[in-house]
Amino acid sequence: MADISTTYLGLKLKSPIIAASSGLTNSIEDLKKIETAGAGAVVLKSLFEEEIVTEMERQMHQMHSQNYLYPETMDFYEQYDVEDTLTSYLKLIADAKKETKIPIIASINCISSHNWPYFAKSLEDAGADALELNIFALPSDFERESAEQEKTYFDIIETVLKEVSIPVSIKISHYFSNLAGMISKLSQTGIAGLVLFNRFYSPDIDIENLEVIPTHIFSEDKEYVMPLRWIAITSSKVDCDLSATTGIHESKTVIKMLLAGAQTVQVASSLYKNGIETIERYNHEIDKWMERKNFDKIDDFRGTLSQSNVKNPAGYLRVQFMKHFSNK
Repeated sequence: MADISTTYLGLKLKSPIIAASSGLTNSIEDLKKIETAGAGAVVLKSLFEEEIVTEMERQMHQMHSQNYLYPETMDFYEQYDVEDTLTSYLKLIADAKKETKIPIIASINCISSHNWPYFAKSLEDAGADALELNIFALPSDFERESAEQEKTYFDIIETVLKEVSIPVSIKISHYFSNLAGMISKLSQTGIAGLVLFNRFYSPDIDIENLEVIPTHIFSEDKEYVMPLRWIAITSSKVDCDLSATTGIHESKTVIKMLLAGAQTVQVASSLYKNGIETIERYNHEIDKWMERKNFDKIDDFRGTLSQSNVKNPAGYLRVQFMKHFSNK
């Protein structure tokens, strides 16, 4: 058998496949299934910045009313039976570390560096092996300059890195005017990894009921081409690991991302559609492909088709159709 193990964020993973943050990573029962299926790691369902700020403000109010000034967060949880989102999340991390051996990556969905980053230390104290920050604010403010928008990312990273010693990764979108430059700059901040790319809630319009509705909750298999291009372009030029996500519905897509230079891939939609056991099938198919190609380990072929290594690097840069539709 081929060796499909890899490293990501300094962690040793038995597989390059990570269960992405979703409703499937929010219970011990499902985490055990994900581990049994052979995932390399799991990213827990995200806490939202708003949840953290709201709960911590409520708790601080309660602590002040009881004449407690700035007690340690975990001490407070032990003294009070506070059943809230934050307590449940910390308990999930602690229980997961007791009942599984798979690396546990906590996740926070954030849009600012205000009021919440000190809570990241509680995630580390609870046992999280790493922290993924899902950072995005839709660039829809007509008055806000792009530089101001981008500064938010660096402020968040700087603040969180001061609070924790565990590896931190950043999950971003492709909504940047200079995406390559932004990826490069982010990789130099001290983070351990970048996840390309986030996939967002998309609105649609119901023309019969005349209302805005959600659509395309799950990714489609053709969506992998966006992260594939940018993994290939940046993998040899960044100072951190890269993880690919969105549109990964087949083992061959996992292989493509590794050939482009990714350390890992993150999957969610395919697990919803086909079941958690899909991970086991992907691992088996990757192993068989590696045996067929005479690769003993993933590092034997990782990045061999990145932009820096292919014969025609311009193929990753071309964005206009020059011949495919020229005779149509």
